[in-house]
Amino acid sequence: MNELAGAVAVVTGATRGCGRAIAVELGRQGATVFVTGRTTRDAGSPMKRAETIEDTAELVDAAGGRGIPVRCDFTSVSDVDALRARIESEVDGRLDILVDDVWGGDPFVDFESTYWDSDLDNALLVVRNAVDTHLIALHRLLPLVVRREGGLVIEVTDGDNDDYVGAGVPYYLAKCSVRAIGRALGAELAKVGCTGMTVTPGFLRSESMLELFGVTEENWRDAVSTSAPADFAISETPTLLGRGVAALATDPKVSRFAGQTLASWTLMHEYGLTDVDGSRPDFGRWMAEVRTPGLDPVTTDPTPFR
Repeated sequence: MNELAGAVAVVTGATRGCGRAIAVELGRQGATVFVTGRTTRDAGSPMKRAETIEDTAELVDAAGGRGIPVRCDFTSVSDVDALRARIESEVDGRLDILVDDVWGGDPFVDFESTYWDSDLDNALLVVRNAVDTHLIALHRLLPLVVRREGGLVIEVTDGDNDDYVGAGVPYYLAKCSVRAIGRALGAELAKVGCTGMTVTPGFLRSESMLELFGVTEENWRDAVSTSAPADFAISETPTLLGRGVAALATDPKVSRFAGQTLASWTLMHEYGLTDVDGSRPDFGRWMAEVRTPGLDPVTTDPTPFR
């Protein structure tokens, strides 16, 4: 459980969701993790959520790593420069793993309107929060990663391919762009002995999703028959992707995945992982065998897919 002892990671967007879970699982392997995001115990963010980077850092500590909370707005170059300065001063500029999980677009996404009837300012904010932030983080932090061979950079997106599923133009552009960044990083970082790639969760049972459907992690299945869509039966906790990223970070042959986008279910099968409850939710198989052929998800037994 200490395969990353001595290693240093930065996780952007680590306040909650997958970012938090990834930070914790890297900490579980002994890493020092710079936990970055906008929400602190003293200051909120437009997300208006209760989770904080200090909470995440404490979870990293409890898992066996070292969590260092650093407030950082990744739309601000000066904020990212200050983060880089902290890394330079506190760990001599060492950065072995960079997980780029910034999002922050939820308040601005319009899933209902046609693009031409939507609010243009909000559409542009979706792209700025999802794409500009990644470019700023990479521009300022990649110089630390490439100082040593073996560095790993992982982009986090939604979906493992570029098929359009009706989520709206700005959201689609944002998530495709992150996959494209991962493909480019796979080629560029290979030139300097490092690895770049992208990962995605399935139907995520995040803090905000549980709240949306009015359930908790303890009784989340109740939502399948009440407030949530039938696909929620194949949902997963953020920890499944967190475990997948930790497995990648400890894999000496991780470079074989350079430029690819790997889903949580793909990582689950590759590394023999389970979710926190011991289940193995395969959202990709559910989509291929239930949704794509047009079967009724309400009457389909989800058990074989977990």
